[in-house]
Amino acid sequence: MTLHLSPKGLTLTELLLAAAILAFVLCGLLLLFINCSFLNASNRNMILALSHAQYVMEDIKNTAFSEIKTKIDNGDWDWNTSAIAAKGLAALDSEVIDTSHTALVNNPLEVIVGIRWKDRRQRQRQTELRTLVSK
Repeated sequence: MTLHLSPKGLTLTELLLAAAILAFVLCGLLLLFINCSFLNASNRNMILALSHAQYVMEDIKNTAFSEIKTKIDNGDWDWNTSAIAAKGLAALDSEVIDTSHTALVNNPLEVIVGIRWKDRRQRQRQTELRTLVSK
């Protein structure tokens, strides 16, 4: 069996078809890369917001139980972007931290630390941490 190769090479139609397929694949990969970078930024902001909430929770943990409810009611842990930056933390865009409490039937006090910020597209995002604090 002999193999006969055409001396012509590739036709213009074949080259255009290959270029079109390559362009289609590259556009798909570029869109995937852009989408992944947006997801990465969103996850980074979520982790940063949760670390700020944990910072507040640690501060609450280091406070005497009898003072926690009063300090939450006074807004000691309700911070805006400038208050977050004053604590040495990198604040997110329009970040606000709100703390609240719910007194349960018995001893425990439910503490809620909510965080709101704006993402890259100026959409409002939020998350919260909840814990029970007891004597």
